[in-house]
Amino acid sequence: MTATFNRRIEAGQRITYSDRTWAHFKLMQQSLEGVSGVHLSYFKGEIELFMPGRDHEIFSRIIGLLIMLFCIDRGIRFLPTGSMTQEKKGECAIEADESYCIGDRKSTPDLSIEVVFTSGSETKLAKYQVLEVPEVWFWEDGVFALYGFIDGNYQRLVQSRILPGLDIDLLTRCVLMAETNELEAIATFRQGL
Repeated sequence: MTATFNRRIEAGQRITYSDRTWAHFKLMQQSLEGVSGVHLSYFKGEIELFMPGRDHEIFSRIIGLLIMLFCIDRGIRFLPTGSMTQEKKGECAIEADESYCIGDRKSTPDLSIEVVFTSGSETKLAKYQVLEVPEVWFWEDGVFALYGFIDGNYQRLVQSRILPGLDIDLLTRCVLMAETNELEAIATFRQGL
């Protein structure tokens, strides 16, 4: 099998290859093994490579830090699984920006978080639906959109079901605050817990 994947990818850029098979995806995944920072996904014959930029990574890490602080404060057992590949063989594979198993280790994380600087949240939600991830959050334009997998579909949530008691407004405010002062954002978040 021959596959051509020889384009250079820059930070913040997405490259999409259409009409590809699962075998093409696995070949590309294998060839990128050990290359840090590249997110790779597969869905409906399309392979997407994404190299997150600096702002994307900053938001991702701040969100992750605040969620971990919440879990520690509330005594919630969690396993941060980061951008591990979540897949259903032959159908779908995706790497979240942040992901977590709550309680015990699981093959599919309970929560996946995507930081979105360009469009694509609807397509990503369709990918997560194949994987049946219990909860998916999108951070886009300074706002969280939470979705819960309920009765075979995603439904918009006002409050997290995976992390009950987490004040999403406080989380949002502190993520935005961290753009200019991460220490103040963390202190404000801790005070609000």
